[in-house]
Amino acid sequence: MICTASFSEGVKDWRKGNGMGWVTAEYGMLPASTGRRKARPTIKPDSRGVEIQRLIGRSLRNAVRFDRLGENTITIDCDVIQADGGTRTAAITGGYVALSLAAEKARKNGLCGRGVIKTAVAAVSVGIVDGRALLDLCYEEDAAAEVDFNVVMTGGGKFVEIQGSSEGKPFDRTQLDRMLRLAGGGIRKLLRCQSAAIGKGRKK
Repeated sequence: MICTASFSEGVKDWRKGNGMGWVTAEYGMLPASTGRRKARPTIKPDSRGVEIQRLIGRSLRNAVRFDRLGENTITIDCDVIQADGGTRTAAITGGYVALSLAAEKARKNGLCGRGVIKTAVAAVSVGIVDGRALLDLCYEEDAAAEVDFNVVMTGGGKFVEIQGSSEGKPFDRTQLDRMLRLAGGGIRKLLRCQSAAIGKGRKK
C-alpha cells in the first residue's frame, strides 16, 4: 500500500465561505496487485473502489479540526500494490500518517493553523475463522471467514466505524465483544507504529 497526501488551497464550491477545510480520499488497486491482472477503470472507479474511498474519507475526517485547516483541501491517495486482505483498513491506517505529515508541513509553510490533527485514526480487520477470532485477516482467512469485520478507532479508543457481517453463520454478542476487544488491541499497536512513522517523517 502506498499512501500519499496532497495539500491544495481552496475547497469545492459547496464548502466555500465558512472558513472550513476538507479531507477526501481516492483508492485504487494497481493492475498487478492481485493474482490475476486487474483492468484499470477507464471512465469511473468501480463500485467497490468508490465505497472504500468513501470509508477512508469518512474515517480520516474524524482526525481533523476543519476550522484550523482553513479553506484548504487535503487529498489522500491510497494505491494498493499487493492485495492480500485488509486493504481498506491498511489505507486508513497509512492514510492517517500521510494526512498528519501533510498537515504539519502545511502549518510550517504558513498555509494553515496549528492543531489541525485532533486525534489519530487507525483501522484493522477482524473475523471468525473455524470458530476462532482472528486479527488482520489475510486473503485466505478472509475468504474462509464465518464473520468478517472492519473496525476503525481513534487514538482515544472511540469507534469511528464498524463494518461487519456473517457469511452464512450468525454470531452472538459474546463473539462480537471478543472481536471488538481483539480489534482494539491490534489498533493500539498500529497507533504506536503510526506515531513512530510520523516522528521519523517529521525529522526528514
